[in-house]
Amino acid sequence: MAATRKQRLEEALYRGATLKLDNPEYCGAVRTFMDALLGIDLRPRDLTVEALGLKGHSASATIVACEPGVAAGLEEFAFLVRGFGVSVSLAKNDGDVVKREEALLHAEGERATLLSLERVGLNLLQRMSGIATMTLRLQERVRNSHAESRIVATRKTPWGLLDKRAVHLGTGGTHRLGLGDAIVIKDNHLALLANREEEAARLAISSAWKFRRDAAFIEVEVRSLAAAVAAGETFHRLQESASELYPCLIMLDNMTPDAVSQIMETLRKRGVWEHTLVEASGRISEANVEAYAASGVDAISVGALTHSPRALDLSQRIT
Repeated sequence: MAATRKQRLEEALYRGATLKLDNPEYCGAVRTFMDALLGIDLRPRDLTVEALGLKGHSASATIVACEPGVAAGLEEFAFLVRGFGVSVSLAKNDGDVVKREEALLHAEGERATLLSLERVGLNLLQRMSGIATMTLRLQERVRNSHAESRIVATRKTPWGLLDKRAVHLGTGGTHRLGLGDAIVIKDNHLALLANREEEAARLAISSAWKFRRDAAFIEVEVRSLAAAVAAGETFHRLQESASELYPCLIMLDNMTPDAVSQIMETLRKRGVWEHTLVEASGRISEANVEAYAASGVDAISVGALTHSPRALDLSQRIT
């Protein structure tokens, strides 16, 4: 039985289930990143803790939400502090919606350690929770305009896989996890293949098709109706010849909602829409995301989810 449109989209762009600490690749990424942050913050030592003579006694800490949102990064936080002898009890799970003044976790350990790890730990939780919160909020807004449209991340991820996991916890799609797991043909790739965008799109897709077994999906970024049609027709021809329905995407970059709607209608008229998933991208914000969803696109990628998220307000209280 052929995969549905929704199944193809999730197969291609929803990869977050693999981002867990029992995955050696993800665990290694978390460890490397946290080691770097701690190495900077604790170099050469916590002078305030030392000056106040706070070493040598145990204490308890609770991290509390100062505003409602989505909890994210709890497992990563526990992984971080347990490496320093701190015990952690989670009051919420990653992905849970939290209310103001609700506890996310409780920690016990040497008080100097709790103080020294506080800022890096809170930065981790606040960033990941902020990303997850915004992702869920946008997804809920999109659902009001078009139930099948999905919010996904981009590669504008300063914190790498941690940002992608945060999007996943907010019910969003991760898109690529790295350069090696999918083929995404961007404008600069096309510029090196041909002068006309539509011709470059045809050449690029035909060349990439031979590598589809190594890729979760193939996507081409276009900026014109002609190139979108050329990409759709090429994907249709290749899938018909191969007798398979493989995840193929057209990314409509920096287009207005009206232009996106026109392309969606044209792809349907040309009979290639069923063979192609469509993603809108570029300059999409909370203010216009519903208009893009109303066009009927499958995916809406929002770089602001990860390149400029607002941290969720959290507080660590030590007793």
